[in-house]
Amino acid sequence: MLMADRPFIQIPDAPPALAQVFERIARVGAELARMIQSNGIETDLAAACGTNSDGDGQKALDLIADEMFFDALRDSAVRHYASEEREEIAEANPEGNLALAIDPLDGSSNIAVNVSIGTIFSVFEAAEGPSESFLRPAREQVAAGYIIYGPQCAFVLSWGTGVKVYVLDPTTHGFHLIREDVRIAPVSSEYAINTSNYRHWPAPVRAYIDDCVAGAEGPRGRNFNMRWIASLVAETHRILMRGGIFLYPADIRPGYARGRLRHVYECAPIAFLVEQAGGGATDGSEPILSLTPDTLHSRTPFVFGSADKVAPVASYFDIPPEETSALFGKRGLFRS
Repeated sequence: MLMADRPFIQIPDAPPALAQVFERIARVGAELARMIQSNGIETDLAAACGTNSDGDGQKALDLIADEMFFDALRDSAVRHYASEEREEIAEANPEGNLALAIDPLDGSSNIAVNVSIGTIFSVFEAAEGPSESFLRPAREQVAAGYIIYGPQCAFVLSWGTGVKVYVLDPTTHGFHLIREDVRIAPVSSEYAINTSNYRHWPAPVRAYIDDCVAGAEGPRGRNFNMRWIASLVAETHRILMRGGIFLYPADIRPGYARGRLRHVYECAPIAFLVEQAGGGATDGSEPILSLTPDTLHSRTPFVFGSADKVAPVASYFDIPPEETSALFGKRGLFRS
């Protein structure tokens, strides 16, 4: 049960309406952290319970988290509430002036194997029509954040003045600010991608990864390490803390022609945070924050991380096909 008298988080420098929303999200996040830690004792949160509107499998905690966040925001500044777990936009508070898009439990398939999972959210100023609140350029976000449920429960957020990190203290049951103005390391030797899909990727993506694999002997002139957690929040947190690049490209498989990650609930808020931390976030060529989704649940390819890693990816789409098809071939790209 959420304890209303506990000071879950103090954000005195945020605009009052946003501070209220952050505090409600923090309260739910703290309760979800407790539930996740006791998974299997009270109930099986990883139990399958159907599919969402896009056909993705849902776990029990997906639906529990969605209801918890919606209930917490009913009398807040949030008017329009869009969730990855809901087909339609809901009205939280008719008098609210904000619109919130949320992935209540990102990476829920990892619950049973004790891998870090999270909550991702995005905030806009509410438009008159529910759809117009979200089907707009991602750069119009006024805030974004995520909660990561891992060895630490951390709340990472920004309202356009840099990225802050709060950590949940299990003793006081409050979130404490531990880092201000997080900056992504400008140089890193880590990349994250699911290489089991190599054969499905477009040639420019294969060429980029080939050059990373070639290491110091290849055109990039540096050895790289590969990371893949299969949890977007966990991948984001690692990159914010120590740099690197994450790639989830479009590919030729049915249903993956526009990537797999959702623009509104996942890519837009993560891109907002990454750019606020000095990094880059694109669909492979265009900045995510410059793009406008055409539907509430539309998907997009996603590349984000250290600016020195993200910028060259677009160059691979511009070079001749004969160069991208030659393993470890000369690309004429600058080394980074």
